[in-house]
Amino acid sequence: MTTDRRLAVTAALLYLVTWITSVAALPLYAQGGRTQVLGGGLLEVILAAAVVGTSVALYPLLRQHGSAGAIGYVALRLLEAAVILIGVTAILTTVAQPASTASPSFAATSGFQLLHDWTFLVGPGLINPINATVLAVLLLRCRLVPRFIPLLGIVGAVLVGGMNLAVMFGLMSAQPVLALPLFAWEICLATTLALRGIASTTSTRVAQLATV
Repeated sequence: MTTDRRLAVTAALLYLVTWITSVAALPLYAQGGRTQVLGGGLLEVILAAAVVGTSVALYPLLRQHGSAGAIGYVALRLLEAAVILIGVTAILTTVAQPASTASPSFAATSGFQLLHDWTFLVGPGLINPINATVLAVLLLRCRLVPRFIPLLGIVGAVLVGGMNLAVMFGLMSAQPVLALPLFAWEICLATTLALRGIASTTSTRVAQLATV
């Protein structure tokens, strides 16, 4: 397996980790106990690391097609991960000091829960659609994956970003169905990365010349 192929498969696996950890943390937080909150916090730490990992794995593959877009994607993923970790730190304060036996409920520390909710809205809710757009535009412009995949990412990013802006200003409540296109974009992208990787510089240039 070539280095590019390994990087593509690694990125696909890290996308899988982001889905699992982001979904699995929610029911743990909902239970509200000390152990469950610590478990949810650990999952979100792994989520943040995987978010950064996807961009680091993709960077060498994307750099040859557009260094600005590749660097921008890494920077935005770093920002998204940082916001996630701020929320994790806030929510972990609800279970007191490390190794403490105290286990206050969320009801007693609702301010920290609210901070966590806001970081989730800003990070995965607003920053993620931006970095998805940056990546999708680069993939589309350079024809690195089938055309429908980046188009799905752009549509999904607009829907999720618009929804969360509306939620932020109190114009609507969150509608999970609007996140489906963005989720489908990541599924399709990860599947493509795992099965075939992305087009090389040579094959991209050939495809571009063929349409001239």
